[in-house]
Amino acid sequence: MRLGFLTNYSTERVLAAKEMGFTCLELHANSLPLDDDAALAKIKSEFDENGLGVSAIAFYDNHFEAGKEDAQAEYFAGVLRTAPKLGCNVVATMSGCTTESQASGDVLQTIPTFQKYYSEHAKVAEDNNVKIAFENWPGGHPAPLLINIAFCPQAWDAMFDAVPSLALGLEYDPSHLVRLNIEYLPVIKRYAERIHHVHGKDTTIDSALLNEVGYIGKDWWRYSIPSLGVVKWDSVFAELKAIGYDGDVDIEHEDDAYSGDNFDEGLKIGQTFLSKWVK
Repeated sequence: MRLGFLTNYSTERVLAAKEMGFTCLELHANSLPLDDDAALAKIKSEFDENGLGVSAIAFYDNHFEAGKEDAQAEYFAGVLRTAPKLGCNVVATMSGCTTESQASGDVLQTIPTFQKYYSEHAKVAEDNNVKIAFENWPGGHPAPLLINIAFCPQAWDAMFDAVPSLALGLEYDPSHLVRLNIEYLPVIKRYAERIHHVHGKDTTIDSALLNEVGYIGKDWWRYSIPSLGVVKWDSVFAELKAIGYDGDVDIEHEDDAYSGDNFDEGLKIGQTFLSKWVK
């Protein structure tokens, strides 16, 4: 198990990661030269020389944007084929969300389209020994949904029933489950064989404000650096150990308290804290 963070690729971020004590990075696909094998080989060498690995390639976009479904599918297949060239076996992504689900908030309306495209993506992933890990971001929840339906067990079950391949799984992020009032510990055991990647992100809750504005009110929660929110990380890692999880953990830094010039300070706090379990 390695510890890293989500970022765009650059030599600067590779060197910063090494200096801060991280051992891997999750890289945004749009920051990589996907069609240039020579450039990818150079990036792989750079990581090797600095003692780092690529934990995942991230494509966080709507696979099912109206009129762009086929183009997105072609691009995503390219991302799946690129991952092994960087020594990486995980591609993290959003599931996609159709206009019908966006309008209604009903995640199940996306399933027929999901089945059509991910049946093919699963074959490409299997052929390249790559796992697809769905980020459980509930953007727009409860309505309108935006680009993802893969944020709750109801959707996960429907998705995996539609496309049973074990190449499809989850990028487990407890912070999103916290804000949705979904129990974030039991799902680890329930989806043990489907957890392909883990995001280190916490959620801070203002209970007093929540009592004033209610669940659909604003500003009662915010994402935070691990250790600064309500997630019980000792329990998370105990559950991950119990299922034999041996993948990587990447901090997804979205803590506004450590933005701008203080961004790396937030990463260092997360690195120091999570290193108690990720060694």
